[in-house]
Amino acid sequence: MNRRRFLTGSMAAAAAAWTGAIVGGRRARAKAAANDRVSVAVVGVRGRGGGLLTTFASLADVDVKYVCDVDRRVLDERVAGVARQTGRRPQAIGDFRRALDDGSVDALVLGTPDHWHAIPTILACQAGKDVYVEKPDGHNVIESLTMAAAAHRHGRVVQLGTQARSGPHLQSAMQYIAKGSLGRVRFAKAWESTRQGSIGHVPDGPVPEGVDYDMWLGPAPQRPFNRRRFHSTWRWFFDYGTGDLGNDGVHRLDIARWALQTALAAEGKQLPALPRSVSAHGGKYYFDDDQQWPDTLMVTYDFPGCVLTYEMRVWSRYPMEGEGEGAGVYGDGGYIVLGNGRWRAFDLGGNEVASDQGSYNDVGHARNFIDCMRSREKPTADLETVGHPSSMLCHLGNLAWRAGRTVRFDPKTRTCLGDQEADVYLTRAEYRRPWGLPEIAELH
Repeated sequence: MNRRRFLTGSMAAAAAAWTGAIVGGRRARAKAAANDRVSVAVVGVRGRGGGLLTTFASLADVDVKYVCDVDRRVLDERVAGVARQTGRRPQAIGDFRRALDDGSVDALVLGTPDHWHAIPTILACQAGKDVYVEKPDGHNVIESLTMAAAAHRHGRVVQLGTQARSGPHLQSAMQYIAKGSLGRVRFAKAWESTRQGSIGHVPDGPVPEGVDYDMWLGPAPQRPFNRRRFHSTWRWFFDYGTGDLGNDGVHRLDIARWALQTALAAEGKQLPALPRSVSAHGGKYYFDDDQQWPDTLMVTYDFPGCVLTYEMRVWSRYPMEGEGEGAGVYGDGGYIVLGNGRWRAFDLGGNEVASDQGSYNDVGHARNFIDCMRSREKPTADLETVGHPSSMLCHLGNLAWRAGRTVRFDPKTRTCLGDQEADVYLTRAEYRRPWGLPEIAELH
């Protein structure tokens, strides 16, 4: 049996055993006593949040007690869906704080837009509840730091929704890299080259019936309602989203950072949590529409002794290294290409020498979170140690692009070194009342 087939076969077997353990564990937990069940509130349930709701409702030892959304039509549909799925009808609420006030709720699951990631996470930590929150961790650098500090200070289990961390095929890739298979690694890259569409030019209009628009805006500035600044396409506006860098890019950067970290560890080296400098170039070069974030972007992260780059072209359809979305890590002994559904390793001659296939693992990621709530161990995408550093790459990349120059962020002072103009983009100019960002003394 050749080396490639051995690696592929052994990794597939490991993945099968891992999946079997999840299924077997779920069956065992189905027999658990009622007081062993976990009660959750799922907040923001239209798009990605709707998928999270279905996933958590599918776990045999989880009770979805509350479903929360600002759009009454979406809320009613999702509550009815959970009732059909589980036979138990959750309570429908429009304000997540009702769930925080309920002592029987163990965790918040947040599928909200980016501008609603930080405040509920921090308040939940302060209320003694664990949190599963979608990526990235917050809307800006200071929110990211504050979320991580809140999780640390209050000893909460907080899982970021970077599901690749629970993907068996990517875990097997890290096992391959950890053996030192790539030699000395000094360069990694991540990319996004799958096409997004134009959002066009849409005039402001009336708030749809049943939508609590004031609650939807939350800490963001007061503006007239516009359907392009609402469902789905909110992510392309500065007030609410983090562009495609914080949308899809965070997944690719997280995988690239994970692989680079693993490769350096095989050499006895350590990748710092943050780069020493970040530069970004690009803009809106393709689409003529209302979106504000760039459609073409190149970001460079300079770490001591190595470089990580991110390339984004959301108007193209062709792949790089055979992957429309992916990451690559390059060493003097070979390189590896990591995609959503597979990874492939190559020798110096470009010959494929090892591979594995799989997919992101939404159910396994949720399962890991629930299990860690019980064990109090760190989850696979622990906010403080995993999710926060990867999210900061997105926030710092966006900051560098908006500032229009290389930035050097100092986590001790929480400023861009010698650049007060760039500091403007570290956080919001103002949080709309009554939604202030809670203060955590131990920001780190």
